[in-house]
Amino acid sequence: MYSKTTQDISVTVQPVYLDEQSSPDENYFVWAYNVKIENSGAGTVQLRSRYWKITDARGRVQEVRGPGVVGEQPVLGPGDSFEYTSGTPLPTSSGFMVGTYQMVNEAGEQFDVAIPAFSLDSPHEARRLN
Repeated sequence: MYSKTTQDISVTVQPVYLDEQSSPDENYFVWAYNVKIENSGAGTVQLRSRYWKITDARGRVQEVRGPGVVGEQPVLGPGDSFEYTSGTPLPTSSGFMVGTYQMVNEAGEQFDVAIPAFSLDSPHEARRLN
């Protein structure tokens, strides 16, 4: 698991390789990732949008921006959490993702919450020891 906290908002990510949805012979590899967002602050916040930077093993970058997550813009009061699962395909057997959630607090102030960088590893990736 990967975790990071920004302004009392914790983001924890757990990626899982999906062998049954992948086709290594066709250079198609799929991961699911479970995200938990927790508000340990004293105020209420709302997740408005997301930004992902997805990099494959060849260094090719895909950027994804959009409103909310999985069709929602969750409101998190003090002590609340929101959890969801999403996924991404890659043309390589490994890569990594990193990003931010754009949040707004009760005063209408916008701020970014860091999503920790996490690796996408499959059993098809050759391992080398240096």
